[in-house]
Amino acid sequence: MKPNNGYGRYGQICIFGEVLFDHFPDKSKVLGGAPFNVAWNLQAFGQAPCFISRVGEDHEGHLIQEAMERRGLSTGTLQYDPEHRTGQVSIEFIENEPEYSIIEPCAYDFIALTSETKDILRHCALLYHGTLALRDPVSAASFAALQRQHSGKVFLDVNLRTPWWQKKQVLSLIEQADWIKLNAAEAALLFALKQEQDVEQELITLISKYNLQGIILTRGAQGAVAATAEKEKYTVHPDRTIPVVDTVGAGDAFASIIILGLHKNWPIKTSLERAQEFASAIVGQRGATVTDRSFYDNFICQWQTDIMTEQTQRTN
Repeated sequence: MKPNNGYGRYGQICIFGEVLFDHFPDKSKVLGGAPFNVAWNLQAFGQAPCFISRVGEDHEGHLIQEAMERRGLSTGTLQYDPEHRTGQVSIEFIENEPEYSIIEPCAYDFIALTSETKDILRHCALLYHGTLALRDPVSAASFAALQRQHSGKVFLDVNLRTPWWQKKQVLSLIEQADWIKLNAAEAALLFALKQEQDVEQELITLISKYNLQGIILTRGAQGAVAATAEKEKYTVHPDRTIPVVDTVGAGDAFASIIILGLHKNWPIKTSLERAQEFASAIVGQRGATVTDRSFYDNFICQWQTDIMTEQTQRTN
């Protein structure tokens, strides 16, 4: 049985999955992992998400804890593993698209079921998760147990990283979700969805088949498409004036704003436009996480201005 549509008792966004360091060809390293990127962005937008993950008792694990504390992210559900190292990914760029080499095993493969996480999940408004952190039976079992206690929305961010995924498992996760986000390559692998098809109508068909509330399909330079169970269909395109530094974290940036919109009850068209705007800005940065708070303040100010303008128009 799927979760209901309520936001839960406390209305907190909960995020389950990996945190790691992305290592780039120029020897730099940036905090990453799709779930962590989403938590990082949502914290910057004032949402105080609960982040459930696991790091090693090593130097990089301590760096992650310190970064979270500086950001104001709670470390109450961040676990520490004495046996497995903190997650790490080596990134190379082929035709401007990132290719990932992911170590295994690592700490986030062994996220445990704790009393702290169980208590929080009972009152979680929206539960976000990806697919990579569920590659190991330990984390997969912990997540399944937590999801059974969850009564709010489930947002699945499909991240297919070869060889760390199985189609049967991913389709099962989709059946349990309310919203999913995936890119064009992932849609082709899972559903044989091709660009030349009537993509919007295909998404409506998938929503009906899997009893979803909505699907977000990102298509890189072609922008993104959103479809909902109410048969709303919208398309957006990226800002091509922003020079691309790298595309790491662009999809996570997109997911962050869609989740923010769901939490704040924005119209899906508004969420999609703002998600594309934010993702377009992220590709102009190195890596997926931005430490400069003014980067986020610019969006907050603009969106707040837009909201005030809309309210004025409605009352006039």
